[in-house]
Amino acid sequence: MPLILWINTGIRFALRRMVQADQSVPPRSDDEIAAEVERNYRWNFTVNLIEGASFLFGLSLISSSTIVPLFINKLTASPLAIGLAAVIAQGGWFLPQIFTAHVVERLPRKKPVVVNAGFFLERLPIILLAGVALIASHSASLALGLFLISYAWHHLGAGLVATSWQDMIASCFPVNRRGRFLGTAAFVGTGAGVFGAVLSARILAGSAFPTNFAYVFALAAAGITVSWFFIALTREPEKSITTPRKSKRQFWAGLPKILRQDHNFRRFLMARLTLALGGMGLGFVTVAAVQRWGVSDSTVGVFTAALLLGQTIGNLGSGLLADRFGHKLSLEVSALASFLAFTLAWLAPSADWFYVAFALLGVTIGAVIVSGILVSMEFCEPQRRPTYAGLTNTGVGLVSVAAPLLGAWLASTGYNWLFAVSAAINLVALGMMRWLVQEPRWVRVTAVPDEG
Repeated sequence: MPLILWINTGIRFALRRMVQADQSVPPRSDDEIAAEVERNYRWNFTVNLIEGASFLFGLSLISSSTIVPLFINKLTASPLAIGLAAVIAQGGWFLPQIFTAHVVERLPRKKPVVVNAGFFLERLPIILLAGVALIASHSASLALGLFLISYAWHHLGAGLVATSWQDMIASCFPVNRRGRFLGTAAFVGTGAGVFGAVLSARILAGSAFPTNFAYVFALAAAGITVSWFFIALTREPEKSITTPRKSKRQFWAGLPKILRQDHNFRRFLMARLTLALGGMGLGFVTVAAVQRWGVSDSTVGVFTAALLLGQTIGNLGSGLLADRFGHKLSLEVSALASFLAFTLAWLAPSADWFYVAFALLGVTIGAVIVSGILVSMEFCEPQRRPTYAGLTNTGVGLVSVAAPLLGAWLASTGYNWLFAVSAAINLVALGMMRWLVQEPRWVRVTAVPDEG
């Protein structure tokens, strides 16, 4: 028993050193912190823009909708493995966030978590994928097992780091310029992702399996590593923690109190989860177009281009819109675009209408990437941002795992039913967001007392 306690103490000490939890921060006024944020704004904008572009370039080379299913299909004919990878991709980033919020709230610096812990939790498994691909030439089952482990390691690790990253971004950028930053970063990242998709297609066609996938995964690792270097250059304003320390029991007991007492946030969370549920038909639009209209593979490629075009519009548009009018309006636009997209997929008289449907779905995705991440942190005081982000994103993660399963069940009865229900749910989400939720930026934040 003493040995176990000694090991546990050593691990806790190492973790505290890694995230610099043992280093105190001198008290500073809000004006001093605001001046530092303004002084470093251009620097942080530049390095995080490059970080986002290189990170999304790397992710495009392990795309959950194209590259990963194709690689798994080379290893096994079972659809279960592809379904498992889809669940990991859908929920891995969202689900763990509430479980880290308690610790993150107590840290005066979030950057050490993002950089130091993030390298092992989020970046390292991608670096290992190139070797995993080469194992496929000797044992497909071993390669499949190691790939799924590394893939889950990456997504869950990213989710564990996510609350720290979101809080760091919120600390580095003023509230009326966060949307501009994240929208621009997502826009540039989408362009980098398109380049990565074209590059991966050339590599996969130009080399034999599994060497081609080893090259693709190695390039993904290179992009992820470059992004790690630039995010390490972020100049985060340090802020001392003045709120009383809570035990884990007090933290978890306080979550229901937030939902009971913060009426605006509770209504927003209900609307946000409804919007997530409305995406249940997203993965079936292409299949419906192919089966209903017999579109060619090249046409599907154009659908992808329309989706990416809409996403770039959603990225930039929602960022600029949210900085001026708030993120609630951007999410309303997202819900409206999704409603129109699924209505078109449901009632389209010809395949040509699917170009518009995919462009509208891209607008939805782009707006959710920007405003879906940033809006939850405006409902609370700065020290509670990890908790509010964790509540929102973990809830979205649960719905995002369940939604495709419900969508698959509805699709078995017919795609028209699936798209009609998806459109109706998005219309409900639009109404909830529009008439039940107040824009948090213009509402005075009332602190919810901690439980315990």
